[in-house]
Amino acid sequence: MSYGVTASTLRDMTHIPPPAVELRILDAELHQLDARRAQLLHRRAWLLTVLQPVRPAPVTPPPAALPRAEASAPSVQNVLLLLGAALLTLAAIAFTLVSWGSMGIAGRALVLGTVTVATLGAPVALLRRGLRSTAESLAGLGLVLTVLDTYALHEVAFPDGDGATFAAAATTLLAALWAAYGIGMAALPSPAVTRGEPVTARTLLLPLPSALVIAQLPLILWVIAAGGGEHMVTAAMLVTAVIDMVVALRVSPKAVRFVAVGGAFGLGGLGVSAAGLISLTASGPGAAARATALLVLAAAGVFAAAWLVPGPGLRTGAATTGGLLVVAALGGVLRVPLPYEWAVLGYLACGIGLLALVRGSLPEPVRRGLGGASVAVQGIALLWTLPVVVTTLFGPAAWVSRIWSGAPDDARAAAAVDIPWPAHEATAPLVLVAIAAVLALAVRSAAWRPRALAAALTLAWVTAMVVPAALQLPYGVGLLMQGLIVVALLSRAHATATVLALFTSLSLAALSLASEPATLAVLASLTALLAGAAWCGRLAPISAGFSLGYATALACAVGAALDWQPQHTALLVLAVPVTAALLAARLADPVTTVVVEVSGAVASVLAIALAGAELPMLALVLSLCGVIAAGTALRPERRSAGYAAAALFVLATWVRLSAWDVDSPEAYTLAVTVPALLLGALRRRREPSASSWTAYGPGLAATLAPSLLAAWTDTHWTRPLLLGTAALLVTLIGARHRLQAPLLLGGATLVLDTLHELAPYLAQAVGALPRWAPPALAGVLLLALGATYEQRIRDARRVREVLGKMN
Repeated sequence: MSYGVTASTLRDMTHIPPPAVELRILDAELHQLDARRAQLLHRRAWLLTVLQPVRPAPVTPPPAALPRAEASAPSVQNVLLLLGAALLTLAAIAFTLVSWGSMGIAGRALVLGTVTVATLGAPVALLRRGLRSTAESLAGLGLVLTVLDTYALHEVAFPDGDGATFAAAATTLLAALWAAYGIGMAALPSPAVTRGEPVTARTLLLPLPSALVIAQLPLILWVIAAGGGEHMVTAAMLVTAVIDMVVALRVSPKAVRFVAVGGAFGLGGLGVSAAGLISLTASGPGAAARATALLVLAAAGVFAAAWLVPGPGLRTGAATTGGLLVVAALGGVLRVPLPYEWAVLGYLACGIGLLALVRGSLPEPVRRGLGGASVAVQGIALLWTLPVVVTTLFGPAAWVSRIWSGAPDDARAAAAVDIPWPAHEATAPLVLVAIAAVLALAVRSAAWRPRALAAALTLAWVTAMVVPAALQLPYGVGLLMQGLIVVALLSRAHATATVLALFTSLSLAALSLASEPATLAVLASLTALLAGAAWCGRLAPISAGFSLGYATALACAVGAALDWQPQHTALLVLAVPVTAALLAARLADPVTTVVVEVSGAVASVLAIALAGAELPMLALVLSLCGVIAAGTALRPERRSAGYAAAALFVLATWVRLSAWDVDSPEAYTLAVTVPALLLGALRRRREPSASSWTAYGPGLAATLAPSLLAAWTDTHWTRPLLLGTAALLVTLIGARHRLQAPLLLGGATLVLDTLHELAPYLAQAVGALPRWAPPALAGVLLLALGATYEQRIRDARRVREVLGKMN
């Protein structure tokens, strides 16, 4: 702007906004300045933190955790109240028992009565104030004081009275008093309950359960006071249990119901146990009838519970218990006129009779419970027969250590060889038959019918096995019966029957070991029967294995009957693997085939073991086993049996050489080397890419290594010369055909054999050298090694330089 402009002209050119607009402009400018200043301050603070050294921030310890309360306030309150009540109770007992004699009768009655009344009345005021826990503690103390009052009354007023009568009257009075006290406290008008407070805060919980606890005793004590015997006391316990059951079903307070249930189970269990013991020890009809009445009373109470208790599970359990009690009651009546072993049948008959009620119109839980009771009775009867069954089935195994020691007198003596026959078990077969009949006739459910029939068949089998021993039939008759059992079971196309037949065959074979003719006849019969069963498809793999096993045992038995030596018996045993090999080639089932082959292999091992006492016979048996294995290897799927055949032939050759006292190793090794080289040549012809080490290495090493060891210890020149010649030929053949194995093995053998032959001359040459020659030769060797090492280091440096230039 020019300085020559006049003031009037400048005043006319200047624009001044209105005040309101200018104020807005100033506020905007100030706001921008504040924002810029805040930005600059932030940048300045960051620059200060960058320029100043970083200092670790002071570590502030974490605030100490507040101590955790391990008990809630209500728990502390209850413990304090319980301890206070307990201490007051102990003080009252001590006052009654110790300090009683220092006061007169009026003072004693006044003190104890006043304390009791005050203690029982205090909960009224406490409940109105809402202090239920304190009221409960004082009520419990008051109840204990009433017991002490009765004791004091007895000591003062009835010191010479009947204790049982006073106890009965006292418990009756106390039960009534406590019940009235509890009902009265519940009927008192209560203040309004605060929100969230349970309704039980207005009443006492302790008096009514305590009254029910003490009410368990009056009836029993009254019976004792009246001179009642064990029957009346037991009846009193059962009646009290029934009353408890009614209380548990009809009363609503949980504490009272809990005590009632405990009393019903406790006294009911004691009463039933006492009644059962009385029934088992009853010696006459009258005592048995009284015991039966007690058990019927208990059963009536339990059946009533089965109709009244809620829930099908409880009703079923109650019905089961009731059914068992009915069986015990009726069986106790039948037990008296019957012998001991027949009493079990009486109880079993009662248990089976419960099944008639199962098909009635009773509720489903009750019928299920009665069925469970019947099953339990039958299970107990089965357990009673267990000693006879175990003795019959497993006792004959003792004949293994007494082979052909003589036939026993009867079947029982044959079964009970090392263990005594169980006493009072004559009716065991009848028990088994009865339970088998129930399983076969009573179970009609489609899901359980097959299992029931299988169980019935098993029990019938056990019965047939037990009958000869239980009836003491002759030994031969027992064997015949078990043989007929095997035939009958194998005639059924059922897996369970076949398994039972196999178990019967084991028992029959063990029993037959007592006599030589029986052993031969039984083993021959079992071999034929099980072979036929396998042919008919009755668990063919297992039946075939059993048949071949019995055939092996028959061969051994025939050899022993003919007084043959074990090595000669081995030739008879070899008939089993021959038969197995022939059968395996014709069988279509792979599982049966494997079982037959394994059985034949086991028989072969047994034959080899029997022939081990005589080397020529062992060589013959090994050769025959090799022939059997070679015949098996002709089958396409059993080519691997050829290795076993080769091994058996080699072993047979070695055993024969050992029997001829041949000690030259080549006689043993050439029998391995020649077949191995032939097999290697065949493999190389079929697979030209096969390595010479796998084709020829094992065969060459089998002869060259033992021969080399023998040559190094041989003092003659014949073996080293022959070995060297053979090694030279092997080396030349390897060089001619460019084969590593012959070339290296033959060359190494030739070098070692030559060193052995030249060793004396080398020793002489070394001895003829002057003494300075060995150190000089060692020095030359070290210099040569050092020069070679230096040359290698220099070559490594050159390589490193070249690589460095490349980088």
